Amino acid sequence: MLTTASGPFLGSAAITAGLVTPARLRGPHFRRLFRGVYLDRSETVDHMTLCRAAALLLPPGAALSHRSAAHLYNAQVLARDQPVEVTAPGGLRPQPGLRVVRSPLAPGDRARRSGLPVTAPLRTAFDLARGRDLVAAVVGVDALLHQRVVRLDRLHAYVAEHAAWNGANAAVRAIGLARPFVESPMETRLRLIAVLGELPEPVVQYDVFDRDDRLVARVDLAYPEKRVALEYDGDHHRERDTFRRDAVRLNRLHLLGWTVLRFTADDVLRNPARTLAVVRAAFHDR
Repeated sequence: MLTTASGPFLGSAAITAGLVTPARLRGPHFRRLFRGVYLDRSETVDHMTLCRAAALLLPPGAALSHRSAAHLYNAQVLARDQPVEVTAPGGLRPQPGLRVVRSPLAPGDRARRSGLPVTAPLRTAFDLARGRDLVAAVVGVDALLHQRVVRLDRLHAYVAEHAAWNGANAAVRAIGLARPFVESPMETRLRLIAVLGELPEPVVQYDVFDRDDRLVARVDLAYPEKRVALEYDGDHHRERDTFRRDAVRLNRLHLLGWTVLRFTADDVLRNPARTLAVVRAAFHDR
């Protein structure tokens, strides 16, 4: 009998093996993840679980790709209710929760991660970079750079080798805006608000030292010549210990003459024009 630790399985294979009856499979004990793929209801469904389920359907030469592959490389790229994304030369149809991209995958474009077939890091970055949404494309490349699974020089070379592919021009632009060391997607989005708003590009992860060359703080984004810092405050900044450390850190920066602008998800995602106006005002005031 199937156990709660069995993970996703093909219903047809379980029936053939005598592990479950068709009637029980349709009952309350199992949930259907994709057509023909099931999971014990006691198990948690997350994106990794869905990737394992989708992998059971992949034809030869196919692989998990785009944001699903990036997730397997530990890059923070998943959107809410993100479908599993796969690239296949053929033989697989899309369905609810499963996005299929038709494209050939050369042997060098395929790899394995956590036991699953995925697009290789360079192919994953290239696929994300040539997406229609420029900001999302840069977010994806930044996240892979942060995990150090790709390097900018090799990515530029890969794109040059695939210059005739659809979306290659978009990839060139996205990769031109990508930077290593960005620590979160929201930092990428905040940086792009400034850059696409025609302000000079801020320095990523800038170390501020005092007059005795002692490290005071590292800020998310900085205009060192203006002593203006841009910081994204996620929910963890509301935790008591983090809040206390932030207060000490900000006081030390202010004493050194820095203006620190702090932004939330609401500022970055819902009010980018207002956020740009604040950054522009601080930049020109200094």
